[in-house]
Amino acid sequence: MNRKIKRAAVLGSGVMGAGIAAHLANVGIPTIMLDIVPRELTKDEEKKGLTIEDKVVRNRVATQSKQALLKQNPSPLTSKKNLELIQVGNMEDDMNQLNDVDWIIEVVVENLEIKKKVFANIDQHRKAGTIVSSNTSGISVEEMVQDVSEDLRQHFLGTHFFNPPRYMKLLEVIPTKDTSPEVLSFMKAFGEDVLGKGVVEAKDTPNFIANRIGTYGLLVTVQKMLEGGYSIGEVDSVTGPMIGRPKSATFRTLDVVGLDTFIHVAKNVYDKVEGKEKTAFEIPSFMEKMQEKGWLGAKSGQGFFLKQKGEKGSEILELNPDTFEYEERKKLKTKATEMVKQEKGPKRKLQALVSAEGDRAGDFVWSVVKPVLQYAAHLTGEIADDIPSIDEAMRWGFGWELGPYEMWDAIGVKTSVDRMKQEGDEIPEWVEQMLAKGFTSFYTQENGNVYYYHEGEYRQQHFNPNLFNLKRMKETKEVLNKNAGASLIDLGDGVAGLEFHSQSNAIGLDIIKMINYAVDEVDEHFEGLVIGNQGKNFCVGANLGMMLMEAQDFNFFEIEMVVKQFQDAMMRIKYADKPIVAAPFGMSLGGGAEVCLPAAAIQASQETYMGLVEPGVGLIPGGGGNKELYLKHLRNIPQGVDFDLQKITNEVFEKIAMAKVSTSGEEARENGFLDQLDAISVNGDHLLHDAKQKVLGLSRAGYQAPKRTHVPVVGEQGYATMLLGAKALGQGGYATEHDLKIAEKLAFVLAGGRLKEGSLVDEQYLLDLEREAFLSLIGEPKTQQRMQHMLTKGKPLRN
Repeated sequence: MNRKIKRAAVLGSGVMGAGIAAHLANVGIPTIMLDIVPRELTKDEEKKGLTIEDKVVRNRVATQSKQALLKQNPSPLTSKKNLELIQVGNMEDDMNQLNDVDWIIEVVVENLEIKKKVFANIDQHRKAGTIVSSNTSGISVEEMVQDVSEDLRQHFLGTHFFNPPRYMKLLEVIPTKDTSPEVLSFMKAFGEDVLGKGVVEAKDTPNFIANRIGTYGLLVTVQKMLEGGYSIGEVDSVTGPMIGRPKSATFRTLDVVGLDTFIHVAKNVYDKVEGKEKTAFEIPSFMEKMQEKGWLGAKSGQGFFLKQKGEKGSEILELNPDTFEYEERKKLKTKATEMVKQEKGPKRKLQALVSAEGDRAGDFVWSVVKPVLQYAAHLTGEIADDIPSIDEAMRWGFGWELGPYEMWDAIGVKTSVDRMKQEGDEIPEWVEQMLAKGFTSFYTQENGNVYYYHEGEYRQQHFNPNLFNLKRMKETKEVLNKNAGASLIDLGDGVAGLEFHSQSNAIGLDIIKMINYAVDEVDEHFEGLVIGNQGKNFCVGANLGMMLMEAQDFNFFEIEMVVKQFQDAMMRIKYADKPIVAAPFGMSLGGGAEVCLPAAAIQASQETYMGLVEPGVGLIPGGGGNKELYLKHLRNIPQGVDFDLQKITNEVFEKIAMAKVSTSGEEARENGFLDQLDAISVNGDHLLHDAKQKVLGLSRAGYQAPKRTHVPVVGEQGYATMLLGAKALGQGGYATEHDLKIAEKLAFVLAGGRLKEGSLVDEQYLLDLEREAFLSLIGEPKTQQRMQHMLTKGKPLRN
């Protein structure tokens, strides 16, 4: 069956319902969002003379939820324009519209009886063959549709999104015994390829996979804290990045989620399990007391932590669960925690920490990791069919760098099992059998393939063909050249890949050298080049520390040489004979954006945060970014259309001077960083595949390098116009004196200097102006103060 989802309906417009509708709109799917009809008028509606029968009143709940999407931060929408794709209605007047959609998602209150009524109503209005799903976080999907038609049951399954739906990668798909295999297969592929999710098939058990294990892990951590006499701050200091977990660790995570939400999720399991497991899901009394007091976390202003202003500015205090007083936040510092700082990667850090027996931090981490490994092993087969499903669910749903079985492999399965036995723990029988048969790890790799243990053998793990994993690829494909900053890799099919791997992927001489090598190699032997990587961010800019050190040593000749080399490398990307496609994601700032702008095309991730942010550190872009963003804006104007050159120059000036950063790939397009040749990948894991396909598409279409042309500039008169705007900001108190100095240099570069309006200049002339301005600014003490502040504090200084 050639099934497509062209239109969707979301029933329920609360935080999750509206968030799912927003994500559907983000991927271009028109969506109708329905909610209940209010039972009474608001005072404002009464003043307007409205009645309960007026459509605006009857749609009020969904309308307000739709408008609230614009106020949320981070935004659920990749572009405000996407709001137009969400139509609102109510569940009394508009159910007939369900006949015109391809997917209906139920997101109403977590109450089985209410859900049953909603599905009975859906059954009366949907057309046969329409997929129906529930976003329940833990209610049995089997039970909620036991009274509906056979056709609905065959086209029904659970689709559990994590909050917020735009940003959280995990989508748990839960089939029932009646779900058609075709529907299940389609929704898994749709979830990954269209919605951009990491899809895991879960079984219909309480809280499914991620919330079952994650909630257990959080409660175990709380229990071990109380037993061991640790403080809340101490626990968070060792249960975050130190063991491959998010910075929010344990209690900050609970504050973000909301204590009431967490307790609801935990009680859902508590009510449905027995024995020791039931005991594990009991809520500690101090947490119940917190809920009674309304200390729910971020939503109520206080929870396990309280932020308040002190003598030294804002400070974060931690709750003492015994006294219910807030105290100075503590951190756990031991020999093991200091030793772990020297280790690289989550596997080595975790292994070092849990093996530190007798150390207060090491013992605590072992005490909370061990039961999670055992719990996951006891549940395998019950909540999911295989090991990878559990690991992926925890990585994608809870932000763990390592799932339970990956953690177990990291610390050594046999070593840790021996230790567990010495401590009197019961080991799941299948784990004992695995070790007895000579299998010493849950995963193994060979020739770039991944294998996982399953019922007495290693089975190959199969991945979506659009998924690229550079680490595994480098095991089977040739690394053509490598230095400390970058590698050139053969991506197959005649396409090469340039991977940055310096610290924070910051651009230095190593990367510049590899860009030059890559262009030569590709022009000679390949169809084209992808510039991309799979680090935390694409590239955060130039190596600021190196630049500052040279400036403080007055090595301006050295700085000019590096900047000139960077500019020349960017021009080589632009004018290469073969197509070069940049694949940015995450932070693509400053020099990172400058690498993308001259490329033949950009294939950006949906989550791309791109901007020329150099003014924040007292500089202007030095790698051709000013010129290239200006040219992108000019290219975006349809041919033959009259345009105001000053207006375009002003737009570019404002975006750079204000260091404007996009909050998505779509917004990067709206900001002029992407144009009609550029595209966006919703699934970040498919980004390099999509970029490679774009290279091949350009090559097969007979790609030719762009011809060098002259650039029109606004000249001296336009320079004066831009300065007027900047000075107005200064007079209004929105810009400091140093901001104005930076703006003056930037305006001079974009205007093309003191020329006549409409003068045509070549690109090298603009690059020379840019380099001169960059060098003059980097010598300024206030610029160096900004650079130092960014390096030490991680945020801009306004001086």
